[in-house]
Amino acid sequence: MALLTHLLACVFGTGSWAALNGLWVELPLLVTKLPEQWYLPSYVTIIIQLANVGPLLVTLLHRFKPGLLSEVAIIYGMVAVGALACLLLAFLWGFTSPVAGEPHSTAFFGLAFCLALVDCTSSVTFLPFMARLQPRYVTTFFMGEGLSGFLPALIALAQGAGIARCVNVTRVANVTSGNNTAEGGQFQMQTQYLPANFSTLVFFLLLAAMMVACLVAFFFLTRLPKAWELSRQSLCPSNITLHSLQQIPGDGPRLSGGGDSPRGGKPASSDKGSHHADPEVTYSLAKFAFIYLLVAWVNSLTNGILPSVQAYSCLPYGNMAYHLSATLSSMANPLACAIAMFLPSRSLALLGALSVAGTGFGAYNMAMAVMSPCPLLQPSAWGHAILVSSWVLFTGSLSYVKVMTGVILRSQSHSALVWYGAVEQLGSLTGALLMFPLVNVYSFFRSADYCSLQCPA
Repeated sequence: MALLTHLLACVFGTGSWAALNGLWVELPLLVTKLPEQWYLPSYVTIIIQLANVGPLLVTLLHRFKPGLLSEVAIIYGMVAVGALACLLLAFLWGFTSPVAGEPHSTAFFGLAFCLALVDCTSSVTFLPFMARLQPRYVTTFFMGEGLSGFLPALIALAQGAGIARCVNVTRVANVTSGNNTAEGGQFQMQTQYLPANFSTLVFFLLLAAMMVACLVAFFFLTRLPKAWELSRQSLCPSNITLHSLQQIPGDGPRLSGGGDSPRGGKPASSDKGSHHADPEVTYSLAKFAFIYLLVAWVNSLTNGILPSVQAYSCLPYGNMAYHLSATLSSMANPLACAIAMFLPSRSLALLGALSVAGTGFGAYNMAMAVMSPCPLLQPSAWGHAILVSSWVLFTGSLSYVKVMTGVILRSQSHSALVWYGAVEQLGSLTGALLMFPLVNVYSFFRSADYCSLQCPA
């Protein structure tokens, strides 16, 4: 029974962010087919931010109307909507309709919003449900949550999404010389997109299958024997997602000199049955401000600013560079979470250094986007390798910072985690709102066909 429960918890976790991660890794193919083209990532970024109304509503209802919502009913509804949206995307992703006289991917955007609503809301429903099971199963859930990014990236790698080659095309043109007109041939390099190993239809059907598997696993988890009563133990050091709904004693962050400790002043280590108590570490007000500043800055970069310009940063190096950057970055996120689980570090100096390093990688990616369509080392294989590595290191380093800041605040109080979620979404929203007009209104970034580029050597 224990092995089966571990398997169910893992499969349940894979449905948490699989749909949105699948959208991101499929963008290299979609930008070549949908009318928004290079603007598509910035639209998707804004849609994801708008979908945060879901977790906000759930959090407010839990806060002001506790007991009104049923977690089980919400999860059933959300996962079912996610599976249905993936199924509809498989057939309707290319449907367009005129908006303000221009064709837009209305079906894709509408269904993408549904998927974003499902995945964002899973953050405030999945983990509180898992708290009903024994703590050892929560670690397995986090493994599944990591696979929700890893598996879609593997599928996209197997698909070979958006890979292109340059072909020499001869164009016939009329050449006039004096009174004589003759046909002449002009040679021109043109981008030719290679057919994917399997279609977008199959890709989204596979995502729908992942969501259905998540739904089935959840059904059987709710049918487990009632021996899995609510545990009050500390779950695990990496338990950092949406503890804003879990009651953690204390009304606010524990500042330096404050005497409050968990469970009415008793040390956390004195709890019977507690396997991994969070260490009693106090932080000054300045250190708390620094932690929240890191949360806001890191999330503005990873969730708002850089995703909006990934196409401009990568496509000048070719579709293969974009494909690898998108898929390998998606793999770097769960890898960083796994490292944080087994090699955690609460050192603010280390987290600050990693934030600076991640910002440096992000600055390089942004600089390449600003220089588009002729970035540094554009014709060189070294340029391609450096860019892909920069995107992977950018995602990996800042993902570790996000996990560990959550772990630190998890050990403080309920209010600390509520503010963590608020600052995280504020940073993401600020980054997205900053970049949207630069990309879509003022056209600050320029696109070009990779094969017809004529950049100085």
